[in-house]
Order: sequence, then C-alpha cells, then structure tokens
Amino acid sequence: MSSKFDHSYLQMAEVWAQNSYCKRRKVGALIVKDKMIISDGYNGTPSGFENICEDEDGVTKPYVLHAEANAITKVAKSGNSSADATLYVTASPCMECSKLIIQSGITRVVYRDAYRLMDGIELLKRAGIEVEQSE
Repeated sequence: MSSKFDHSYLQMAEVWAQNSYCKRRKVGALIVKDKMIISDGYNGTPSGFENICEDEDGVTKPYVLHAEANAITKVAKSGNSSADATLYVTASPCMECSKLIIQSGITRVVYRDAYRLMDGIELLKRAGIEVEQSE
C-alpha cells in the first residue's frame, strides 16, 4: 500500500543521510506516524565518540550505529511511541536492526536500496511487517 508520501519521505531520509560522517556508506532513516516525522537517524558513532566511522584500513568500526537503530533509540528517549509507525530508510535493514524494528512496534518499512544480505527483510516479513522497496 504505497502512499504518495513514500517518495517524499525517502528523499528526506536521503537528505538526512548526508549528516553521516561515514565514508563507506551514508544511510538515513525517518520514523513517521500519522503523517508526522517522530524521529530521524543516520549511521554514525554513539554520542560523545569521535565522528569517525572507519578505522585506518577503511573498515567500519564495530560500535557504529545504523540509521534505524539511531532513529529507534531517539524516539525511545523522546517519549513518543513508534507503535504502528512507518520506518523510511535509504538501505534495507540488517538482521540486528530488523529485530529492533519488530520490538519497537513499527508496522511498515519502506526502503530504497537493497543491502547485499536480505535476512533482515525476511525476518521483518516473517514478523508480519509490511515491507516495500521504493525509489
């Protein structure tokens, strides 16, 4: 059930991704409920850490948070509820983020780029979450 807003929210997630300091891949996410953006996130290091995502060899540091995890933890701190919300993300969620999405009560995920591993998407579908790839 694609809405006319899906494209716009994905474009906004792409703009938000540009805030990331990561060099390998910049990912942005928005959580939308009742046509209101209730949270946003991009991939990066935890608060208080240096804004450098990769080590000297160009490998992503193990403590870098994904955009979805940042958006979900941000909404948790805000006091808003992500129950029945839609997550817009520029890359398909990984397995770890998919677990957070399920537990946060998000019921729909719209992503733009497919990640090489699709096990996160399979888990979301298994949990009954509506998943769509959009441009």
